[in-house]
Amino acid sequence: MPIVAQSTETTDWVSRFADEVIEESERRAPGKPVVVASGLSPSGPIHLGNLREVMTPHLVADEIRRRGHQVRHLISWDDYDRFRKVPKGIAGVDEEAWAEHIGKPLTSVPAPKGSPHPNWAEHFKAAMIESLAQLGVEFDGISQTAQYTSGAYREQILHAMRHRNEIDAILDQYRTKKAPKKQQQKPVDEAELQAEEGSGAASEDDGSSGSAGYFPYKPYCGRCEKDLTTVTSYDDDSTELSYTCTACGFAETVRLSEFDRGKLVWKVDWPMRWAYEGVIFEPSGVDHSSPGSSFQVGGQIVGIFGGRQPIGPMYAFVGISGMAKMSSSRGGVPTPADALKIMEPQLLRWLYARRKPNQSFKIAFDQEIQRLYDEWDKLAAKVADGSALPADVAAYTRAVGTAAGELPKTPRPLPYRTLASVADITAGHEDQALRILSELDPEQPLASLDEARPRYDKAEAWINTHVPADQRTIVRDEPDVDLLKSLDEASQQSVRLLLDGLADHWSLDGLTHLVYGVPKVQAGFPADATPKELPAEIKTAQRAFFALLYHLLVGRDTGPRLPTLLLAVGQDRVRKLLGE
Repeated sequence: MPIVAQSTETTDWVSRFADEVIEESERRAPGKPVVVASGLSPSGPIHLGNLREVMTPHLVADEIRRRGHQVRHLISWDDYDRFRKVPKGIAGVDEEAWAEHIGKPLTSVPAPKGSPHPNWAEHFKAAMIESLAQLGVEFDGISQTAQYTSGAYREQILHAMRHRNEIDAILDQYRTKKAPKKQQQKPVDEAELQAEEGSGAASEDDGSSGSAGYFPYKPYCGRCEKDLTTVTSYDDDSTELSYTCTACGFAETVRLSEFDRGKLVWKVDWPMRWAYEGVIFEPSGVDHSSPGSSFQVGGQIVGIFGGRQPIGPMYAFVGISGMAKMSSSRGGVPTPADALKIMEPQLLRWLYARRKPNQSFKIAFDQEIQRLYDEWDKLAAKVADGSALPADVAAYTRAVGTAAGELPKTPRPLPYRTLASVADITAGHEDQALRILSELDPEQPLASLDEARPRYDKAEAWINTHVPADQRTIVRDEPDVDLLKSLDEASQQSVRLLLDGLADHWSLDGLTHLVYGVPKVQAGFPADATPKELPAEIKTAQRAFFALLYHLLVGRDTGPRLPTLLLAVGQDRVRKLLGE
């Protein structure tokens, strides 16, 4: 069935937002491309929580494209934000040395040592751009450094300064309200974070306010480049602005109509951009639902710039199996690049497409990834035979491709858990891996590992990077003679039944039937008897039989799925280790 380059109109959340966005765009800007937006701050590794900021509008934009409309997905790189703090655990970064750059624009901070990129922001942008390409995300990137330093926003800055009293009045409604402390997934400036963390700097979260009045603009210092500056005077007619730097003591007077080394504070900057770009749709994190949050305040300030607040769902946090909510200030936070090393782009897209934005979910880097892949493959089979529900078909369709076409895929998508087991057992020996995988289905043997790629490579990467060494599988070199000698008559019989059936059942399905069938036969039931036809004791007998085989083959009571393990070990070696 066709699954790309078509409308996927149905009742799923993406289609509902697409309906609303198209209608709103025709009302606000008839005849113009629909504009959706995301904002990312390359202040450190851009993590999988930040990816939801991109995937939500991407999926909506792609649905709009499928319907034949023109659409622009803007990604604003907030690379002119201040360098707030040094993230932990960044390779090539001495925390003490890089702390000297705190307060500078991200594009003025050196990249980590060894990076081919010219500055800090470009280093972290590059990894995200590469991941978005793999995910099929089409976007127009906008560097805020380029926008501010080129003078693109000069009129907007002067307009904000002329209307600073109106902006101050709006912000003043919220300054005494204490919002609950929440973790951010939306770019914020240092002052806003300080305010939310209860540092007592609440007056700084939206601009400078002092004896000279309120100013929604922060210059970067002409000597030290830091934003630890205070505007001491401003004249609307001449646009002369004076400031002093508390970091180095530098002071100067400039004409703001000619000056391009500074930016609007975040709560003014964001709504200014909504108006400037004509944004119709932009999501924001759940932290922006609190009183005085950037999104709520921006909805009032945007009118000063002649614009309207975008439609924007609040999106919930994304977690990692076994980890708490993500924060890019912590070291080791998984990024889209990390996820794409162990999972195909289609699976990662599906995780974001199948859940409504207000539903949280987790991305698995542990054993749960095998279950997710099983679920994905079952969905693919249901879509193929026409038995999937409409909303599931829509999520699948959005995962496997975009309006531009299908994403590259694995020609023979063998089960991920099987591939992981084979990669585990063969420890990088591709000839051995191909031998095992070609025996999974003797009627359609795998001719080359390339047929199983890139899924095989993802499974191998997962085994090598996320499975602890003590959980890796090491097959015995020699039989466990003492264990074989200690077996009682029933255990000896079970091993014999397995050995007798190996030759006739040497395939994945055949061995699955055999290993589950041995305890049934021993108990006097047919090997193909269903669970409903069997007493509960059979399950106990099967578990005991499996544990015995694991001990004889790998010296543990658990391991990869037995049929896969037997194929991996090979018939001759299995017979040797089982005492034949």
